[in-house]
Amino acid sequence: MSTIEVKTTDIAHGGDAVARYEGKVLFVPYALPGEELLVELVEEKPRYGRARLKEVVTASPQRVEPRCPHFGTCGGCDWQHIAHGTQLHFREEILRSQLKRVGHLADVLVRPTLRMRDPWNYRNRVQLHLDHGGQLGFLAPREHRVVPIRECHVMHPLLTEVFSALEIDFPELKGVSIRAGVTTGEQLLILETVGETAPALEADVPVSCVLLLEDGTPVTYVGHNYITENAAGRCFRISSTSFFQVNTAQLEHLVKTVQQYLSPQGNEALLDVYCGVGVLGLSLADAVSTVVGIDESEAAIADARFNSQDLENVQYIQGRTEEILPSLDQQADAVILDPPRQGCHEKALAALLNLAPRKVVYVSCDPATLARDLGRLVQGGYELVEIQPLDMFPQTCHIEAVALLHLESP
Repeated sequence: MSTIEVKTTDIAHGGDAVARYEGKVLFVPYALPGEELLVELVEEKPRYGRARLKEVVTASPQRVEPRCPHFGTCGGCDWQHIAHGTQLHFREEILRSQLKRVGHLADVLVRPTLRMRDPWNYRNRVQLHLDHGGQLGFLAPREHRVVPIRECHVMHPLLTEVFSALEIDFPELKGVSIRAGVTTGEQLLILETVGETAPALEADVPVSCVLLLEDGTPVTYVGHNYITENAAGRCFRISSTSFFQVNTAQLEHLVKTVQQYLSPQGNEALLDVYCGVGVLGLSLADAVSTVVGIDESEAAIADARFNSQDLENVQYIQGRTEEILPSLDQQADAVILDPPRQGCHEKALAALLNLAPRKVVYVSCDPATLARDLGRLVQGGYELVEIQPLDMFPQTCHIEAVALLHLESP
């Protein structure tokens, strides 16, 4: 592989810095715009290439020393070399770029990011893999190789406590997940197994444990198959396989943003699509007439129903959104969309346009699919009012954003 000298000019969706070499775009991980670098070409395509950073010849003033010794080999973080304030700026620029390139949406009002005061030790959930020697770690960037780790600076201390105390002797183990209720102190260990045999497990902390069988069935091994977490003034049960935001502290900012954007007057029918365990919809249940939540996950819907036992104006439907929405016989004055990374199904968006709610709030963790879906909604008659990014994933290039749309008057 040849070593070349390049100068980076931009930051790309995905977190790599961008340079040009022989007329092609060159993506360089662990670099910043404005740096002069020695890099090694590792992949060449007709229109672009990828390079491995060998040496920083001239560093950006925004380059900082990574806190973690595994940074650069472990795939858990990719922006520890960037000053925190600059990370926020880059996310906003990437968001604007994707809105323009993918959604064909120019001049969108993107608010300054709601930042974390302390951008470390925030994750309430991690998924770890085992290498051939049985050591736990994260996947290397763009590889299926496991990088064993001794420490992690984005794990919440409750996760670190379990990780440090964990000793597992179990050949049929595929992976390990650790979850914690940051406000409750509860800890849950999830072991992904090949067979149905229980492992020999030792941990010096009081932790619940669930076996996740090869077919996805969770089996309680020790304690409970869930944790609880306090958010938005309520206590939420979160089962081992249910989705919940990984940053509990920033979840409060997310909830407040959604509440402010919808600003219900008390008589609205709210539709909470991709509702998970119900956090966003339930945070507004006292301010609207009805809440209907939809989610594909059976476990998440069970949690949402448990979490809403004290409310009579809330209903949950389990199933694929693209199948439920077209046949939904419900009024919808306001809608919350919080889809997974791949965004909304095209049929779900078509059904939403047919329902024609007055307000739509779209919560996204991927700017490309957000831009695509917002473009479709704008073409369908909605005005994109503004977007509020949140600092949900510090030290990484991942972007959380909340978009507000109003139905334009006919």
